[in-house]
Amino acid sequence: MPAGRPTKFKAEFIKQAQKLCTLGATDIEIADFFGVDVRTIHRWKASHDKFCHALKAGKEIADDRVERSLFARANGYEHDEVDIRVVDHTIVQTPIRKYYPPDTTAAIFWLKNRKPKEWRETKAVELTGAEGGPVRIVASNLDEKL
Repeated sequence: MPAGRPTKFKAEFIKQAQKLCTLGATDIEIADFFGVDVRTIHRWKASHDKFCHALKAGKEIADDRVERSLFARANGYEHDEVDIRVVDHTIVQTPIRKYYPPDTTAAIFWLKNRKPKEWRETKAVELTGAEGGPVRIVASNLDEKL
């Protein structure tokens, strides 16, 4: 029998944790849900493969949803909506199609991450020595110059 306090881990936590991750929960929020410290969640991930895989799968689903939303925002999108107004003391519901134009910031973010060679801002720093020549390095604890 292992020494120490018995674990609070239960097999049903696997499904619950995956659902929480699908909804966007972080490890800290999952720990709060189960009433444990976040370090306990990290230990459970290390000692229970199914729990670890469930968290990864749930987080992947949430990340995919955000990625699709970012893509839609970068390209612009439209959706059906109902406009509700009161006209002459009567509620009038009018179906409309709402349009959201492309968002430049979302497009730049998407491109910088998906096509970094073409879109990342690179800062090249070039060092030169006297009169544009090579940089001379002098070792302080040696008498010779490199």
